[in-house]
Amino acid sequence: MSLTASVSERADAVRAAAPLVHCITNYVTVESCANAVLAAGASPIMSDEPDDVDDITSICGALVLNIGTLNKQTIAGMKVAGAKAAELGHPIVLDPVGAGASKLRTATACELLDTLPVALVRGNMSEIKALAGNAAATQGVDVNPSDAVCDEDDIAEAAVFARDFAAKAGCVVAITGPIDIVADATRAFAVRNGSPLQGRITGSGCMLSALCGAYAACAGDAMLEAALAAVVHMGAAGQEAEARMGDADGTGSYHTYLMDAISRATGASLAEAAAVAEVA
Repeated sequence: MSLTASVSERADAVRAAAPLVHCITNYVTVESCANAVLAAGASPIMSDEPDDVDDITSICGALVLNIGTLNKQTIAGMKVAGAKAAELGHPIVLDPVGAGASKLRTATACELLDTLPVALVRGNMSEIKALAGNAAATQGVDVNPSDAVCDEDDIAEAAVFARDFAAKAGCVVAITGPIDIVADATRAFAVRNGSPLQGRITGSGCMLSALCGAYAACAGDAMLEAALAAVVHMGAAGQEAEARMGDADGTGSYHTYLMDAISRATGASLAEAAAVAEVA
């Protein structure tokens, strides 16, 4: 199956199955994450209460753990939900927001990765380097400019790093930036979809991680392909939203247009828009 056909199949599978996705995410972007999951054709449920998450995870098809606004309750909730997802064999997506920026974030993300059967890690290059023990000076929740994959000269090195990280962590990794890298232990892909405006609104990365949860719920044994399709979905939506911008539009309009574009995407439209190539 071609890459574009795989993207199309995965997107249509999400809309057909409409999986329920449990998201323990940060309170800055929780509404955007919920709406992104809905826009992709899945259903979100948000709960971080430790006494609640065991039951909630039990009825869902995937679990998304986002450490963007950590506190003792959310950390405890993540551990309980992660244990239940592991028991049930549900895929777990980890978004290590701001890993490397503080000891708590880095330690929490590493503990979750080490103790849970995480299926997919989605973060920027600085965050993934922090998990890999190669942390640069992260700039809050944003990628350090020196880490970003911005041009063709960066791709080969980033692909090697991504495959190595995936092999050591035992999961798929999606490293997002100007050029996205999606990899498992043996294969890596560069995705050239997306818009710089996605970096001008809060939540675009968190929304993608939530989308990854929807795609992971339908992935079966094809987590790499599912992650790739989720990254294409978000990137293509970002491009469509930018193309819609008029002279009177700003970042508020862009956020709305981005959500519209996520909801309008079909398997066929994403296959047509996908700018994906395997990296040797």
